[in-house]
Amino acid sequence: MKRTKWFERKFARIEDNGLLPTIIERLEGTPARLSHKLKEVKEDTGSSTPEQWSIKKEIGHLIDLEPLWMGRMEQICSGEKELVGADLENTRTHQTDHDKRTIPDLIDEFSSSRAEIVSFLRKLKEVDLDKVALHPRLGTPMKMTDLAYFVAEHDDHHLAQITFLLQKA
Repeated sequence: MKRTKWFERKFARIEDNGLLPTIIERLEGTPARLSHKLKEVKEDTGSSTPEQWSIKKEIGHLIDLEPLWMGRMEQICSGEKELVGADLENTRTHQTDHDKRTIPDLIDEFSSSRAEIVSFLRKLKEVDLDKVALHPRLGTPMKMTDLAYFVAEHDDHHLAQITFLLQKA
């Protein structure tokens, strides 16, 4: 089945901030979905190649981006006009040897990082939900609900890739 590449994705603005609680549930559930998907996977399943990340590197990539998401959320709350750009080459993910770690260890770290983001989002005030900052790559304004949805979609993009890797194994 053909999958759209991440950088080819487009995201429509979300006008209804009332969707944020549902999106937060998705974000909070990603570590549990990872755990469920990988509960019986052997540690040596798949390895990274220059063309394709391993399952462990996919999880590591999710970990690597948590500081970016939190930073962007803080930027929106503080009223900054433009969000910090991402490293589009994924340098940290390529340079970090996530493959040496265990899957449970990677999921635990991701779960801890994600819990911080979920806590941050749940503490937002209504006034924070209408603040806007420009997404540098997409060139579109994003509110907190838009960014949370973007992150949830990014999670699902990588979960789908992990499923693909499991099917190949």
